[in-house]
Amino acid sequence: MASGFFAILDDIAALMDDVAMMSKVAAKKTAGILGDDLAVNAEKASGFASSREIPVLLAITKGSFLNKLIILPIAFLLSAFLPVAVTVVLILGGLYLAYEGAEKIQEFFFPHTHSEDSVVDEGLTESEILAIEKVRVKSAIVTDFILSLEIVIIALGTVVKEPIGTQIIVVSIIAILATIGVYGIVMLIVRMDEAGYNLIKRSKKEKGFLKILGTFLVQALPKVIKSLSVIGTIALILVSGGIFVHNVDFFHHFLPQLPSFILEFVVGLVVGFVCLVTVMASKKLWRLLKMAS
Repeated sequence: MASGFFAILDDIAALMDDVAMMSKVAAKKTAGILGDDLAVNAEKASGFASSREIPVLLAITKGSFLNKLIILPIAFLLSAFLPVAVTVVLILGGLYLAYEGAEKIQEFFFPHTHSEDSVVDEGLTESEILAIEKVRVKSAIVTDFILSLEIVIIALGTVVKEPIGTQIIVVSIIAILATIGVYGIVMLIVRMDEAGYNLIKRSKKEKGFLKILGTFLVQALPKVIKSLSVIGTIALILVSGGIFVHNVDFFHHFLPQLPSFILEFVVGLVVGFVCLVTVMASKKLWRLLKMAS
């Protein structure tokens, strides 16, 4: 009886070791998309009134958890009964990531005009501010759904050949850590300016340490968000390129003399701009057809 009990403990310990190792691999694979997730959500969560930043972030975080509760069971069912679908969804996700990265590069060189409502405009009533806030929170949750789907599928792709129980544990751990990690960091980022203003108010000297630190935090916030956007774009290209290189034979044997990270970046960039040109041409053709009709 005792030997059987210790055998079970050994099995559990071995399983936990496997889970820890595969979770580390899955986290490494999803690190790139997490960078973009962080950048996108930092942008989405900024621009609110100071008193509403935390409630808004909590609402988006709750929506993110609900997104993953929807995505995870579907992903596990596909893995159990139609594993080839995981690879197909992974490649489709790679196309989307490559397109999004290329679109951000295009946006950098050819900026579009954006008309987004501000939730801190003067003259708005409380009900109008809450209505705008609700729309932006909904938009952030929809964006999170797409990013969460990509994170789950990429994580699942690293353990798709493992037993279903191991898949569930590893991918669930990654999904939970991704949500807590991303939104925890976003919360710190969007509160940087508020912390800076508080330090400036508490400073009793014109050139005191508190005022210098507070000014630095206030001025650093837009630069941090912009830097995250650049890092996130590079990460999108690399992650998408990695998906194609590791799952499509043609790309796997394409330019073998190049270092892997350069090959992944080149492949992601080329595929991204092919997708971007295709989408732009399709939109233009659609507009022409509508005008003709």
